[in-house]
Amino acid sequence: MHKIKIGDGLISEGEPCFMIAEAGSNHNGRLEQAKKLIDVAVAAKADAVKFQIYKAESLYSKRTPEFSYLKGQNVYELIKSIETPREWLKELAGYCEARNIIFLATPFDFEAIDLLAKYVPAFKIASFEIVDLELLQYAARKGKPMIISTGMANLCEIEEAISSIKSVGNNDIILLHCNSLYPTSVEAVNLKAMETMRTAFKVPIGFSDHTLGIHIPVAAVAMGACVIEKHFTLDRTLPGPDHSFALEPDELKEMVRGIREVEKAKGSGIKEKSALESDEMYVKARRSIHAKVNIPKETKITEDMLIVKRPGYGIKPKFIDMVMGRVAKKDIKEDEWITWDAV
Repeated sequence: MHKIKIGDGLISEGEPCFMIAEAGSNHNGRLEQAKKLIDVAVAAKADAVKFQIYKAESLYSKRTPEFSYLKGQNVYELIKSIETPREWLKELAGYCEARNIIFLATPFDFEAIDLLAKYVPAFKIASFEIVDLELLQYAARKGKPMIISTGMANLCEIEEAISSIKSVGNNDIILLHCNSLYPTSVEAVNLKAMETMRTAFKVPIGFSDHTLGIHIPVAAVAMGACVIEKHFTLDRTLPGPDHSFALEPDELKEMVRGIREVEKAKGSGIKEKSALESDEMYVKARRSIHAKVNIPKETKITEDMLIVKRPGYGIKPKFIDMVMGRVAKKDIKEDEWITWDAV
């Protein structure tokens, strides 16, 4: 599996997880709120902060029925109200550069792709757009890495998307397992699908999460996710479709911290005493062969004279059969550990 470079980061197994703080439309149409979201992502030590660039006119029909999780809201009017103004892009990208965080945004139309090409080091494509192969190819022709969410997609649809991207000469593809539920119940998550996708497509695999809380994305990293994407907000009580299931600032910070700890805990995979486990514990808390009774010099040692207990300064327990039948070279006191020079 080759490594994919985004900004200064490398995306691949064995590299630090690339963490995308998904601001989406949680700016609520206010540029200053968008910048505050960037500040929160920086404080949390995320690698990137991501927005969404769409226009209601080209995204939804005005006749679209309402979604069950957005009861009472006209879909077209809602989307219209939370568009990210395209005139913000230069300023948001510049603000991210000044704050030393990667600026990303999801394009939903060809114009958005053209505009973003000047500002983003990679294109993130939303789950619902995975079947729009023309859109995928248009973005892929820009020559930037493609991060594709796969909510609701089956392996055939994912393969078609990958083939479309590769057909225009772009092989830098990252797939994110995802669930198109807002919020996602834990029963629907299916983290094992990451391994299925990794085996099937031989590309870096991550997880775009819509569950409540931070424990599921942390678990995804433990299972090998190379990228985590998670919605966040300044306040879950703010109006808008994505605030209620998003992380608040302290939670985002805790998620990043937890993921970095899990990465350290995963280790090398070599099963041995770690450098941090003390030699004192290695010896004092392990067992060795001890004298159960006083054993005078020249005494032939029998099984009932021996006991295995801590500390481990004496002969290892696995050699007890070799000790039995030997003769004591010196007086061995009761409860004294037995060493090879004593028998």
